[in-house]
Amino acid sequence: MNFTSTSDRRDFLKYTGAAAATLLAANSWADALIKKGDFKIGYSSITWGGKDEQAISELAGLGFKGIQLRANTFGPYRNKVSELKDALIKNNLTLAMFLSGNVEIDPAKFESTVDTHVAHASFVKALGGNALQLTNSLRPKDRLPTTEELKKLAQVMNEIGKQTADLGVQAVYHNHMNQLGETPEEVDVIVQAMDPRYIKLLLDIAHYKQGGGEPQEAVIKYKSILHSLHLKDTKPAETKNGYKFVELGQGRVDVPAVFASLNKIKFKGWAVVELDGVPDPEKSPLICAEINKKYITEVLKYPL
Repeated sequence: MNFTSTSDRRDFLKYTGAAAATLLAANSWADALIKKGDFKIGYSSITWGGKDEQAISELAGLGFKGIQLRANTFGPYRNKVSELKDALIKNNLTLAMFLSGNVEIDPAKFESTVDTHVAHASFVKALGGNALQLTNSLRPKDRLPTTEELKKLAQVMNEIGKQTADLGVQAVYHNHMNQLGETPEEVDVIVQAMDPRYIKLLLDIAHYKQGGGEPQEAVIKYKSILHSLHLKDTKPAETKNGYKFVELGQGRVDVPAVFASLNKIKFKGWAVVELDGVPDPEKSPLICAEINKKYITEVLKYPL
């Protein structure tokens, strides 16, 4: 580059030096934000279809530090909790979340519903965990759910959460397609009726997106009650529902925006990758987990 005067050269060096300093500062800030890792990344065993020992081993091998187990482990291990706990400890895995299952709103089933989830909470506590996920399978087939039904779900979950809190286990509500709490409007009715002392929100970003919402906005909106997240993606597909859940970065969810919102609110809980099943027959649960890990660590540059 030719300069017409010494002052031109001095101005150029001054400008490029300032630009370089600004860029260095920006990169340093970004690196600090990424390396800080305020929230934790876990992974759900659900993709392995009940082969939980394999899931534990393979997820540990990939470097994940937290795992979500499901209620299917309760029966086989309820009387030998130490075996499952030892497997988690051996593989350096924390029980980040436990899927406890369905919450009924039928008054006749109230006591049995609460008892089931409290029993699961005792199991979670024995495994060293402290969080219990609640879902429901009650969405009407021929109509939208009523506001009263949505509020009733919250009321039952409040009671469950009150009793699990006595055991040191936090109950959380999971928004879900084809259940009560499918759309953002339905989710909001439920969340507003939840007692934050006893029940908090597990935001599934793919279900929320498929239900018509923007999960990065929900993170901000519900920051005061947000306990944890499920990370996965969704895209249109030739299925009965017209969509399928896929690995992160493979669908319509703006995952970087979700992570930005989590950083904005200084979220410190668990974000659990949860892929309900292998989306393509040529893949395995391990391959899916590798794809998700690569997206998180290489694309988003977020540490496990």
